[in-house]
Amino acid sequence: MTTRSPRARRPLPHSRLRSNRGTPLLASRTAALLATAALALTACGAGGAASGARDAGPAAADARIPTADVVSAVHKDPAAARLLPAGVRARGTLSLAAAVGTPPGATYLPDGTTLAGQDIDFADAVGRVLGIRLHREVASFEAILPALGSGKYDVGTGNFGVTDERRRTIDFVTYVDDGQGLAVRADSPLKKITALTRLCGLTVATGAGTTFETTLEENAHRCGDAGKKPYVVTTFAEQGALWISLRQGRSDVVMSTVNGLRYAVKQQPGLRFLNEFRRLDVGFAFKKGTPLAPAFQAAVNQLKKDGTYDRILEKWGTTPSAIATSRISPPEIR
Repeated sequence: MTTRSPRARRPLPHSRLRSNRGTPLLASRTAALLATAALALTACGAGGAASGARDAGPAAADARIPTADVVSAVHKDPAAARLLPAGVRARGTLSLAAAVGTPPGATYLPDGTTLAGQDIDFADAVGRVLGIRLHREVASFEAILPALGSGKYDVGTGNFGVTDERRRTIDFVTYVDDGQGLAVRADSPLKKITALTRLCGLTVATGAGTTFETTLEENAHRCGDAGKKPYVVTTFAEQGALWISLRQGRSDVVMSTVNGLRYAVKQQPGLRFLNEFRRLDVGFAFKKGTPLAPAFQAAVNQLKKDGTYDRILEKWGTTPSAIATSRISPPEIR
């Protein structure tokens, strides 16, 4: 049986301030700012088990979040817009739930209000192609997919990986290729992880409600099958706490998105990206059977055609995640 440690603590009672839809806005914003602050603080070499290790990235002064405007020049594409349901075209708006964490996906700028990130730019650009306004609301990662199913939101963003399990209840429109990767302290003896049995006996930190947690849980039996001590999975709702856990030696390895890990280790001395474990398509998420998917697919492909797509990836340093064309709910990459 896999040993499982408790999840990270939820925000304190002051986080109960909610929007008109019940989303804990203060909690989400505070968690995202703390996560970004954690990257900046550790980039300055603040404490942790690896504080004396070799520098694995630039100092915090070089870790500024990109703010170049690569979206405002995007124009409406009538052909793509015509694919929207008539009711949406008439209304001119859609509700979007956004998970906010750390760059390059989505984060807050230092003002604590303005959102920035690859997910933010892609959603805004698609909205401009379709000629609609996206009413964005911040929500926790693990809450978005169920909320789409209930009809609370029309579309969700949060670096959602396309898996066969998720495709049973959610439709996706792909816009990048990311995946699962691993990072460790610079002084870790771990080398490339090609099988999860290499993690046996270690403590693995990852995000709550993610494909990484699912992958680790589904394969937990492999250590026992091999006669080895099981690995411990520690899940965190906040990215800042996850990185602190690694630096302080309470976790041995972090499993998260490839793009997110590459960005994070560049900002934090004493950490290093270990390797990619597997790739996954990433897409806009919708309720199963949505009529919105063809329009969003056409919009992403229009962004590729007019060059905006490449400019967004270049801005966020994620050019290797480019896809050839957007697809609707493709099979999981195996």
